[in-house]
Amino acid sequence: MTSDTSPTAQNSSSSGATVVSLRSEKLIDLGNRLIRELSIDSGILGRWMAHHLAELITEAETASGDDRPAKLDKCHEAILNLWKHRYEMPDGKRPFESMEPILRALESLDPENTFHRYYGTARHAVDASEDEEARGWIELADGLDSTARILVRYCLSQAALSAKDKTKEWLALAEAVDADAFDGPVIRVIMAEGDLLDEPNKKLRQLIEDRLGRLEAFKAEASELEQHFRLQLKKLDASEPTEKD
Repeated sequence: MTSDTSPTAQNSSSSGATVVSLRSEKLIDLGNRLIRELSIDSGILGRWMAHHLAELITEAETASGDDRPAKLDKCHEAILNLWKHRYEMPDGKRPFESMEPILRALESLDPENTFHRYYGTARHAVDASEDEEARGWIELADGLDSTARILVRYCLSQAALSAKDKTKEWLALAEAVDADAFDGPVIRVIMAEGDLLDEPNKKLRQLIEDRLGRLEAFKAEASELEQHFRLQLKKLDASEPTEKD
């Protein structure tokens, strides 16, 4: 049985090696960024971690022959382990520290979630019914939920603008990490929303007009609920006994 030495097979092998090499380079870049962050004013443990990681990177980069793959693997593992514990790094050194309050708010408002926030299963069950009144209430809930999600995301994107440049740097470095972490995708959504604010006037105008339109719709929907609640209060007042009774 002969080995496949066709151009297609060679190109495939070369492409695979290139992908691995690029990922390795990105991981090393991430490691070097972590080293710079931990080397200054991070306490004895932080400086020791930075020194240890720097040694591993140097050994991996200077290794040759059969030793190189093993040393690279050891270096990559150390970088990934440190990145995994990024939220345990000292104050002022955590990669997404300035975004942490926003991330905590987003843990229950994931903007990439395609399902509505409240009672998704019950909502779809009522959708299938022929009860017009129930359907009206569900449509109102849908409108409030959808609009609130977008407006909340916009508000949080405004909060993230001050951390934009540093956060983008960490996100670019973290692309080498294949973990399905919560923070990466969600931060990208928020930063993308903020990027829209830097668009030319025409696109920015469209964004503002869209958000304003949604806010107007939200106010109208909220007004419907306000009228409903006031009517309920009137009914309660009418049903309560007077002092003469």
